[in-house]
Amino acid sequence: GMNTSKSETVKEHPLKPSRRSMPCLAQSQTHPQSLSKHSSFLQPNRVQPQPLGAGTSAAAGDVVSQRAKVMETLESNLLKLSNTEYGDPFLDVGKDKDTYTDDSEHGNYDARTDQSLLIQNKLTRQKTEPRTKSSLKRDAMASSGLFFKDGKKRIDYILVYKKSSPQVEKRSTFEKNLRAEGLMLEREPAVTNSDIMFVKVHCPWETLCKYAERMNIRMPFRKKCYYTDWRSKTMGSLQRNIRELKSWLPRNPMKLDKEALPDLEETDCYTAPFSRARIHHFTINNKDSFFSNSTRSRIVHHVLQRTKYEDGKSKIGINRLLNNGTYEAAFPPHEGSHKSRHPIKTHGAQNHRHLLYERWARWGMWYKYQPLDLIRRYFGEKIGLYFAWLGWYTGMLIPAALVGLFVFLYGLFTMDSSQVSKEICEANETIMCPMCERNCTLQKLNESCIYAKVTHLFDNGGTVFFAIFMAIWATVFLEFWKRRRAVLTYDWDLIDWEDEEEELRPQFEAKYSQVERVNPITGKPEPFQPFPDKLSRLMVSVSGIFFMISLVLTAVFAVVVYRLVAMEQFASFQWYFIKKYWQFATSGTGVCINFMIIMSLNVVYEKVAYLLTDLEHPRTESEWENSFALKMFLFQFVNLNSSIFYIAFFLGRFAGRPGKYNKLFNRWRLEECHPSGCLIDLCLQMGVIMVLKQMWNNFMELGYPLLQNWWSRRKMKRRGQSMENKISLPQWEKDWNLQPMNLHGLMDEYLEMVLQFGFTTIFVAAFPLAPLLALLNNIIEIRLDAYKFVTQWRRPMPARATDIGIWYGILEGIGVLAVITNAFVIAITSDYIPRFVYAYKYGPCTDQGYRQEKCLKGYVNSSLSVFDLSELGMGYSGYCRYRDYRAPPWSSTPYEFTLQFWHVLAARLAFIIVFEHLVFGIKSFIAYLIPDIPKDLCDRMRREKYLVQEMMYEAELEHLQRERKKNGKQYHHEWP
Repeated sequence: GMNTSKSETVKEHPLKPSRRSMPCLAQSQTHPQSLSKHSSFLQPNRVQPQPLGAGTSAAAGDVVSQRAKVMETLESNLLKLSNTEYGDPFLDVGKDKDTYTDDSEHGNYDARTDQSLLIQNKLTRQKTEPRTKSSLKRDAMASSGLFFKDGKKRIDYILVYKKSSPQVEKRSTFEKNLRAEGLMLEREPAVTNSDIMFVKVHCPWETLCKYAERMNIRMPFRKKCYYTDWRSKTMGSLQRNIRELKSWLPRNPMKLDKEALPDLEETDCYTAPFSRARIHHFTINNKDSFFSNSTRSRIVHHVLQRTKYEDGKSKIGINRLLNNGTYEAAFPPHEGSHKSRHPIKTHGAQNHRHLLYERWARWGMWYKYQPLDLIRRYFGEKIGLYFAWLGWYTGMLIPAALVGLFVFLYGLFTMDSSQVSKEICEANETIMCPMCERNCTLQKLNESCIYAKVTHLFDNGGTVFFAIFMAIWATVFLEFWKRRRAVLTYDWDLIDWEDEEEELRPQFEAKYSQVERVNPITGKPEPFQPFPDKLSRLMVSVSGIFFMISLVLTAVFAVVVYRLVAMEQFASFQWYFIKKYWQFATSGTGVCINFMIIMSLNVVYEKVAYLLTDLEHPRTESEWENSFALKMFLFQFVNLNSSIFYIAFFLGRFAGRPGKYNKLFNRWRLEECHPSGCLIDLCLQMGVIMVLKQMWNNFMELGYPLLQNWWSRRKMKRRGQSMENKISLPQWEKDWNLQPMNLHGLMDEYLEMVLQFGFTTIFVAAFPLAPLLALLNNIIEIRLDAYKFVTQWRRPMPARATDIGIWYGILEGIGVLAVITNAFVIAITSDYIPRFVYAYKYGPCTDQGYRQEKCLKGYVNSSLSVFDLSELGMGYSGYCRYRDYRAPPWSSTPYEFTLQFWHVLAARLAFIIVFEHLVFGIKSFIAYLIPDIPKDLCDRMRREKYLVQEMMYEAELEHLQRERKKNGKQYHHEWP
């Protein structure tokens, strides 16, 4: 066993510097628990060192010296190869038939390195070809503006300032300090505007290493491998059968082709916090591409935020310089153009931005899954998580939309067979009491036949089932999102990441610089806000919120008054169509006015929310964001939903009865429900607001930036007419002409979706098509947002995050509110309970149990009370009918509530209590059943933790042994 060949020795040393795709840690075929800390576990091909006593010590010594020589030659060869441009000499080792590389859940979408630039042609290993390719590529990239003038130093960040700006001293001090921190700067004037100057920032290798260690950035050091043997042992027979079945099925059209996206190695590598002392552990093929572009930008941003520009405690950071006008903008550059003259299928992608555009942001990709790893790599984890959440929400809307559509279709097909609408349509003898004071003619009940049929679409037997379904759906959506989030945070290596200590907001420091307290985390003194001051500011803020909410309610009241006035005007209108359908005209115009008020108040709210949040003086940026998000959500939620709440729960409840109507200001009679109920008004209100708001949001999101960018390009063309006609602008200048990402970052995007989530769950009993509308909107929304991020906005700073922040709590709150409102909508707004009571207690099937529609025979007549027209004093005689349960005029107690009224009321309250308890019980049970982290992910995480410790331990031992050997010290070849 002593004659080890060189090829075997190559396999046995997995932690060499140039090891990107080497065979990793092959797991022995024993049970994981029986694995020891010996190298035999980690490297099965290694010659087993014999323990002392098992053979002669001389033989053992020979093995050691032989191994030492082989190691030395191997190490020198590997180090020579590590800087070659065509990568790893042992690329195909590890593709043994019995090793299995574990794929991440959503596909390996990342690129191998940023410089491989994603071209799919297979690399031949001739030395000349890759070099010519890379040199051509470098020249192209230098000319397109991704490198310094020398074509070697990559641009990691761009700072923009005006030459006319007076803050010259601050800028020169700041830039001098940046150079002292180890960054390299290069200035270049703008092509189209002589006043604008760009400062290109490059972070060299040493500085990257220093800050990567300081920021605890995790970097890859070995590929993840599992023996298929061990894998198949743990996999049950059912899982194996399912896998085989899947391989026979046709490919899912929603999945992106593996060929269309580069395979990604980072997600299937073990990572560890970067350390310069242990740099030999990490997989460094190429120093230029070891740190990805987004990581480099993050490191530079970290330096920019912590560099001083003046003497003084708070005179620090790029944010303050942007606020005081020293710089106009600071952003990481895009990786070139998003468009190419050559088709991506034949020539491959030019860069990650082009790949994202072709495989994600184009409208043609609307039905495909999103390449989340690529989004995360380009834009950072925070934006990646937003798109993951949006995609998850959209996917979960599919079953909700289908069930809602079935409920609607059920209503459509049973519309003609419905006993209630039949009776209303056939009631040509029943005269209804006039619904307004003046100008109203007596109408027959069958004139509201269309209303009755339309109401049946939304108010039928399926409504209760759908309301329960949606309440459970909301819980399942949130619980499974937790699991999805856990998988993403694992795949994106965020499990151990903790938000670094945030810097204080400049406004907070300026306000409270006199009062100081030691920060319990950093141990340094910092400004402190005293509790009485905090409380008083909070009280002012809360009272401001209440004032704004009362303003909304006033606006709703104004719309109610408008409806009362318009009602009488439309009833005596000259046009016959409007005169006949005056109620529809009143509701329709009321909704449109309401929508205009909503949109105009939204603008006011944003300003007020800003003022109130600034008044509170939050300590850090994330506290400011959370406070602002909560206020905006409260304002917009109340603004959108208050009119809907009025129609659902108050309209027609306090109108009184004929002969004794309640009047507003003793002048206008309060509005009544239609003979078919108030649900049709609620549907109209929800449908119009939802559709109009989504159209308006989509215009503001895409149309507005497109117009702004078009205008800025037009201005540039005007300025540049004296210059050459077609100047190819460098990348940084193209980026400068794009719109900056809005101030609140993703807040507007989340707010829009969370309000939509409220719409789809809170009043879903009244409008079962809401999830379908939301689904259609979201399919557009994903591609709109993608298009905006890739083409219309400057590249945002790639920030990290492990969850969606305060929005998760808001979504849970909406889920609870949805159960309560749906219970009330079914019990109070719809006619479900009165029909139910009639069928069981008063109809032809009394005491026989409810069977079908025939049990509702006579329901309409039972639900209408009788009034003597002669009491109105309008010259009418005879009797008319109105919706209520009151005694007739000839009874001993005329117009008092009948026993049926109290039965219905009791049934309504009982239904609310039973429905809420049942649904909350089911929700809690489901939440308890579904674990937050999938079991296989738990096992994988624990196993990896164990393996990483083993690998680190072994790599450290090998390193120590090499060091000792260099120093000529004696050591035992055994493991200690």
